[in-house]
Amino acid sequence: MKLIIAAIKPFKLEEVREALTSLGVRGMMVSEIKGFGSQSGHTEIYRGAEYAVNFVPKVKLEIVVSADMADQVVETIATTARTDKIGDGKIFVVDVESAMRVRTGETNENAL
Repeated sequence: MKLIIAAIKPFKLEEVREALTSLGVRGMMVSEIKGFGSQSGHTEIYRGAEYAVNFVPKVKLEIVVSADMADQVVETIATTARTDKIGDGKIFVVDVESAMRVRTGETNENAL
C-alpha cells in the first residue's frame, strides 16, 4: 500500500476529487494548509496598503491506495491539478506498513 500526499491549489480540489473518484479511489483526507516553495509568497494590497503574504494557501490530500494503483493516482492528480503556473504543488508517495478499518477490524488492503 502507498500513502500519496499531495499539496495542490485549493480551486483544483473538486476537479481532482472527481478524477480520482472515476479511477476508483474510495476515500481521501483533505486539510487546508499554508506553505511556500519556489513561489515564496506574494504581495497583496488591502485598503491601499501593500503587505507581504509569506505563506500561500494550499489543500493537502492524503490518499492510501494499493501499490499497483499508486502510479495511476499520482499521474491523475498531476494532470488534473496542473495549471502550468508556479505553485501548482507537490506530490509525495510513502510506503504504508499497515492499515485498519476501525468499524470492522479489517486490515491492510481490505481496510481501504
